[in-house]
Amino acid sequence: MKQSGALHAQIRRDIEARIMSGEWKPGDRIPYEHQLMATYGCSRMTVNRALRALVEAGLIESRKRAGTFVSHPRIHRAALEIPDIRDEVAQQGEDYRLDLDRREIRAANEEDRRLLQIDGGSVLAIECRHHAGGRPYALERRLINLAAVPGAAEVDFAVEPPGSWLLAHVPWTEAEHRITAVNAGAKELVALGIAAGAACMALERWTWRGAERITYARQVYPGDRYALVAHFRP
Repeated sequence: MKQSGALHAQIRRDIEARIMSGEWKPGDRIPYEHQLMATYGCSRMTVNRALRALVEAGLIESRKRAGTFVSHPRIHRAALEIPDIRDEVAQQGEDYRLDLDRREIRAANEEDRRLLQIDGGSVLAIECRHHAGGRPYALERRLINLAAVPGAAEVDFAVEPPGSWLLAHVPWTEAEHRITAVNAGAKELVALGIAAGAACMALERWTWRGAERITYARQVYPGDRYALVAHFRP
């Protein structure tokens, strides 16, 4: 039998790999403790140690008398959720289309490291346009930390919107939004079909899993076509 110190880390890596690859999705039950003990030929203590680490990382959650499940994203504030643009467009009764303008896997440059707060490694850089009813809806720039989400490197983001895929496959524990008003530059003018200098809304978002940043996204919307609305009570 392997040393328990090495084995609990292996169990954790194996479970995390299945979650991050999308094989196990949010809400899926993971094997019971006795099944993991049989699979790895180890003690309950070793399995518990691996599962505790995954709970602390926000990847799984234990439900009394029900088992252990892949975590769903936790929404901390009712005023602003992480939007799925494809679903957002569908709810408006419009046809959705995605244009992938750029996809690049690269060593993290200085700006990537600053935005993701990482020391190095590889990132997936994406630029795309979302359309609703045949009109430009949003221009998106996104960075994905491949150390945190290695499975993203294999996804065809010309077909699957990056935000939709991340929400469906990657549990997160914390998010931050920054909303600013900006004037359209040359890139926004062409991508969004708006006049030079027109007002736009820029939404920047960071998401974390534990202490690890997963992704950074900047989405720019035409100011006359998009409103951010929150309904809440005391």
